[in-house]
Amino acid sequence: MIPAAGAGARMGGVEKQFLDLGGRPVLVRTLEIFEFCPKIATVWVIVAPNRVRWARDELLPRYGLTKLRGVVEGGPERQVSVLRGLQAIGTAADGVVIHDAARPLLPPEVLERALEEAERVPAVVVGVPVPDTVKVVRDGVIAHTPDRETLWAAQTPQIFRRDLILEAHQRAAEDGYQASDDAGLVERLGVAVRMVEGSPLNRKLTTPDELLWAQSWLERRG
Repeated sequence: MIPAAGAGARMGGVEKQFLDLGGRPVLVRTLEIFEFCPKIATVWVIVAPNRVRWARDELLPRYGLTKLRGVVEGGPERQVSVLRGLQAIGTAADGVVIHDAARPLLPPEVLERALEEAERVPAVVVGVPVPDTVKVVRDGVIAHTPDRETLWAAQTPQIFRRDLILEAHQRAAEDGYQASDDAGLVERLGVAVRMVEGSPLNRKLTTPDELLWAQSWLERRG
């Protein structure tokens, strides 16, 4: 499931998922990662209400994405969009992979590792160790320096048993609780989430500079 309903506030109000990246939209490059993964059966995309018809009838058919099963109308916030996507999928799958549309350079081997781990545990998150020293700051004063060895930056994909992530989102909606990622909602249920090492290439393209970096990387790769 690919949430792609963001408004692109940090990209100057431009929907980054539809920007060109090496001749194809960012969203299409992201979808192709899952199109070519043998372990992925179907793909669902969540877009803004004004993009549903365009994505379904014009953009996505152009690129031969045979695993695409549905385009879902997103909500005002990512968490609402993901819940709508889960409701649309229904019981069609036992497990759900959630991946940001703006992470088009996810290495296939990282996805494979995460999927293998998800066969053994109910919740998996991809992430990378934090290379810098991190400070907890309150009112402009350092309050605490956590052990860097314990700190990881969470990425996507995040993979869950379908019933587990649906329960986590429904509970959060009932309680009016917001988390910064889907794993945070599962953690709130007291379920252990396994971390799998990702890749520095798996960056989220949220600014024009990051889009330029991705374009440069593709050009260097050839």
